[in-house]
Amino acid sequence: QVQLVESGGGLVQPGGSLRLSCRASGRTFNKYNVGWFRQAPGLEREFVAGISRGGGSTDNADSAKGRFAVSRDNTKSTVYLHMNSLKPEDTAVYYCAAGDIVDISHRHTQYTYWGQGTQVTVSS
Repeated sequence: QVQLVESGGGLVQPGGSLRLSCRASGRTFNKYNVGWFRQAPGLEREFVAGISRGGGSTDNADSAKGRFAVSRDNTKSTVYLHMNSLKPEDTAVYYCAAGDIVDISHRHTQYTYWGQGTQVTVSS
């Protein structure tokens, strides 16, 4: 069983930066791939970025490439989403999710454990 808690969301101006954190409970965090997803009102949940269990592989959605980066520190059971050059269309609730899966899946149904989400609002 893994419990995930996101933090770091907030209000930021266009062009600004935020770092989201996803802290996990449990001793076996390093057996899970972790994905970041987001969901805006009226839209489906979409993949943003993901990282493999050891941190050696990452994957970004096209919308995040060149702006977002994902990293993890397994000694702290924490995964980070570094977001730069934020745009109003990045406004959403951001979720982290963990799954004992082979690949960094873009499909939210592949992930077993989810956090409660953190709101990111990009507005002037």
